[in-house]
Amino acid sequence: MKKMLLINAGVVLAALSYSAIAYDGQNCSEPGVCWEPKPGYPEKVAGSKYDPKHDVNELNKQAQSIVEMEERNKKRQEHLAKTGKFVYDVDDIE
Repeated sequence: MKKMLLINAGVVLAALSYSAIAYDGQNCSEPGVCWEPKPGYPEKVAGSKYDPKHDVNELNKQAQSIVEMEERNKKRQEHLAKTGKFVYDVDDIE
């Protein structure tokens, strides 16, 4: 029974691996780089209907929040160095 089960599992595994190897539905520039644009997709995305038109302020929000976080951490470290007590809430410092 175990032998039959192992043989069947091997046959199924071999069939699945063969079908994966045989698939060649795209023209790849190199192995693993097989992205092809759909017909009608422009060569240059900027200015086309596919351009996401990101707002610069929205993109900079994370950078601004990181700068603010670093400022808060600096205040916490300075307070810890002065008093020896760590205070999480920056508003409670001073």
